[in-house]
Amino acid sequence: MVQTQKDSVHYRYANLLIKSVHARKTLSFYYFIITQNLNQQKMKNVQLLSSIFFLAFATSASAQDEGEFKPFKVDVSLGYAIPTGGTGGKGGALFVVEPKYAVLPQLSVGLRLESAIMLSGVNLSTGDYNSNSSAKAAVSYLATGDYYFNSNDFRPFAGAGAGLFTTAGVVIDSNNPNMATGTKFGGMIRGGFEYKHLRFGAEYNLVPKSTVAPSSSTANDGYTVQNSYIGIKLGVCIGGGRL
Repeated sequence: MVQTQKDSVHYRYANLLIKSVHARKTLSFYYFIITQNLNQQKMKNVQLLSSIFFLAFATSASAQDEGEFKPFKVDVSLGYAIPTGGTGGKGGALFVVEPKYAVLPQLSVGLRLESAIMLSGVNLSTGDYNSNSSAKAAVSYLATGDYYFNSNDFRPFAGAGAGLFTTAGVVIDSNNPNMATGTKFGGMIRGGFEYKHLRFGAEYNLVPKSTVAPSSSTANDGYTVQNSYIGIKLGVCIGGGRL
């Protein structure tokens, strides 16, 4: 009887030991499975992050390559000059050369050299003119700056400048032999766009007016000449292409 009880106890211990071993094996198996899944998930996350980083880097590098331009260029343009002030028909022509250097990818500085010849108050087809008609010319030397709003092939810009205007003007219907000449400090604002090597712009040149003294102390033939004018230009960019 005692022996039977001992055998029964031994059997229980053995059974518990076997169950414990099975439980440990089961836990080890599940731990292995969970660990493998976690490792695989980590690898997937690492691969995903690596792919995102590589894609972002490639995109950034591509955008940077597309946005890089050679820093130096020269703008050469012809245009239509419209004088301010006066009445009747207005018109003229201008020519400009402007070397530039891009100090930043979207900011360039330059030197504008421009000549303009204008008539106002004159009917060009008949040659008739009114009492306020005038002829004038301007040569300017301006330090300029342009800001480009993007780095695409089509690049809108806005800019400004300041410098010296050498002007000469005369009222046609006047007996005063004097001419309004001088060098004045003025400014300029502009806007437009560039498409590859083509450039279009509109500018407003703000120049102080010139005053002509009477021809004599008793004469009343003094007058003023408005020197400000608008320029509408079309030209080409020499240099400044993509690297």
